[in-house]
Amino acid sequence: MTTALAGTGSRDTPDAPRVRASRAPARPRRRRRPAPYLFVLPALLLFAAFKLYPIVWSFVLSLHRTVNGVDTYAGADNYRRLLDDPLLWTALRNTAVVLVVQVPVMLALATALAVALNSAALRAPTLFRLGFFLPMVTGLVAYGIVFSVLLNKDFGLVNWLLGLVGVDPVSWLTDGLWARISLGIALTWHYTGYNAVILLARLQAVPAELYDAAAVDGAGAWASFRHVTLPGLRPALLLTTVLSTIGTLQLFDEPYVLTGGGPDNATLTIGVYLYQNAFKYYDFGYASAIAYFLAVLIAILGIIQFRVLGDRS
Repeated sequence: MTTALAGTGSRDTPDAPRVRASRAPARPRRRRRPAPYLFVLPALLLFAAFKLYPIVWSFVLSLHRTVNGVDTYAGADNYRRLLDDPLLWTALRNTAVVLVVQVPVMLALATALAVALNSAALRAPTLFRLGFFLPMVTGLVAYGIVFSVLLNKDFGLVNWLLGLVGVDPVSWLTDGLWARISLGIALTWHYTGYNAVILLARLQAVPAELYDAAAVDGAGAWASFRHVTLPGLRPALLLTTVLSTIGTLQLFDEPYVLTGGGPDNATLTIGVYLYQNAFKYYDFGYASAIAYFLAVLIAILGIIQFRVLGDRS
């Protein structure tokens, strides 16, 4: 009897709870809704039509040459032609002069202007900021025409003012050296305020406590500028340097409107030379090769600038 009961107790009774391996509840499969993709689709189509397609097609064009109105495959001939084209190297040299001379002067002026606009002693700072930024919203062609009138040798306002103090008229746009100087003046006038506003925005983010600590340590105005202001401006200086480099390498509107690339190719830039090959000589294959050469050059200089001026940490 006892043995039978023991044997019976070892079995699970109908009322005894059963322990089962716990399983995580299955997550319902989320169906991908097409609505988000449909919202993005117009932007993608516009990008493909007006950005991606021209990039691909220009590369295809760079492998062709137009002979008697017929496009023929030329392989890498257009790229080899870049090495032997003296006008291209003249344009590259002129662009490099603007990049090496005008851009540092412009950024130095923009830095000084940003520091001045950030001064607590300045009254009506918003009015001054608006005034210095105003040239940037002026159309490139419009301000180029204005400068061509101001710098005209015969009836320009600048030569008229110089004549009042006994200075002979200057060939601002018809002499090679003065044409380069005129181009640099126009570029500096147009872009200094824009860069100053970028630097000012970064300068206002520098904590005032750093200047107070520098003053406690006995640092003067120049020492505070070197050890507080410039390190604080480093990211903005990198940004303005890269943007100015890209803009200079693509420089077209100002030299085209002011001098047309002259006199004697003194202000011929890569952008103007590309335009001439494409729309004056209708050599679209070679113009496309110049465009890709320019893109590679911009990428190389951009990488170098990020390596040198970027945050190494």
